[in-house]
Amino acid sequence: MKLNETHDPARRSWVTSANDTSSDFPIQNLPLGIFSEGARGVPRVGMAIGDQILDLTAAHELGLLPKSVPVEAVRAQSLNLLFALGQLTLHDLRKAAGSLLDSGPSGNIARMQAASLLKAQTSCQLHRPTAPSNYTDFYAGIHHARAAGAQLTPDDPLPANYKWVPIAYHGRASSVHVSGAEVYRPIGQQPPKRPGAAPEFGPCEALDLELEMGFYIAAGNRQGTSIPIDRAADHIAGFSLLNDWSARDVQRWEMFPLGPFLSKSFATSVSAWVVTAEALLPFRAPALQRPDGDPTPLPYLFNRQDQADGGIDVALRVLLSTSKMRAAAEVPVEIIVSNARYLYWTPAQMVAHHTINGCNLLPGDLIGTGTISGPTDAELGSMLELTVGATRPVTLPNGERRTFLLDGDQITLLGRCERAGFVPIGFGACSGTIVGIQEAEAEIEIREDVDRFTDKSEVVYTVDGDPGAAPPPADKCVTLAR
Repeated sequence: MKLNETHDPARRSWVTSANDTSSDFPIQNLPLGIFSEGARGVPRVGMAIGDQILDLTAAHELGLLPKSVPVEAVRAQSLNLLFALGQLTLHDLRKAAGSLLDSGPSGNIARMQAASLLKAQTSCQLHRPTAPSNYTDFYAGIHHARAAGAQLTPDDPLPANYKWVPIAYHGRASSVHVSGAEVYRPIGQQPPKRPGAAPEFGPCEALDLELEMGFYIAAGNRQGTSIPIDRAADHIAGFSLLNDWSARDVQRWEMFPLGPFLSKSFATSVSAWVVTAEALLPFRAPALQRPDGDPTPLPYLFNRQDQADGGIDVALRVLLSTSKMRAAAEVPVEIIVSNARYLYWTPAQMVAHHTINGCNLLPGDLIGTGTISGPTDAELGSMLELTVGATRPVTLPNGERRTFLLDGDQITLLGRCERAGFVPIGFGACSGTIVGIQEAEAEIEIREDVDRFTDKSEVVYTVDGDPGAAPPPADKCVTLAR
């Protein structure tokens, strides 16, 4: 991909809110997402433009989209099918949408159809952008690896293999939720209070955030094949913000020998909009310069072009709002700043490594970068680092103090790209509010009616006391009493 007319800084949209310099979604961005109108609307594909959403299904029905984009791809309730078509189709779609939204003559037709094409973001519900079959989280932030490792594994803070291999673990795709979803405080085993004692068990007392970016796979690869480093970037559809919520006390007890499990699998938050790889072209950056003495990556992980521009310059921020602050109408507090440039491994290297053994990636799969911390105390991407393992509490302007996160705390991740000569773009918010342990929102009762059936059972499902003939939707039966 190369810079083209879609990146032209002089371009403006007839959607006036997109021309506001503070907007994350100018015409040079056009990120993709899934939206519905109201709580009962049918989710479908949209594109953010200023404070509006371009309804791509409506645009297709009016014959305004290129033939390379099938209607099924924009009517779908996830971006998986659209991403499977690959970067060339995403380029065609972005170019066509840009022409429709342009303030010049090319936008006249769409401008006349604005009532059917545009939906106000405030009147819509946003959904998880893809339905990922898989979620992998890397450990590519070297400053985080050092700082967190010094606390969790002080004898070996940076593993001996770290500078040779992009370390990762497989996360839980089912608990990836869109920005705004509540985050339930997990329960689990925690380290014993004294040597030889039984482990503690109960709600996590060290709930943490992790500032990350996520990226989504476009066209995947067949099982048994790998994606070479020089083509790996072509398999990335786009990027979002990602919060890898972490239960540090549970993590400390469970992580050896196989790594984190319950301490990570309970929740991952992602921003609703996927900024395409093409939109990010003006903000590409060199890979992190390796210090003298660090090894050159093995050949399957090394590509000169990727080293030259395989990084991304995204300024990242974390805001904290406590329930007390919101009750007093106080603005959120910025507690962390960082930048995606601090990643030791590039996204292309992560893709190449992920598939080198023949593992097949699927369209819509989510890959997390790992926590992105910087080299200074102001750029630490988690509470674990920021408070030095809870030994130095953060004091907020209203006098509240935090080591780890409490119920009612709301964490918001923000990301923005700026570079001279180009229009800034952003990612929207990635937020989540922590809630305490609650009873199940829906209980499922399964009854075997042996009086009526002799050779099979009747299964009766009850959701909130309302029996039905069919199983309830998945989102009504996964939350269990704890």
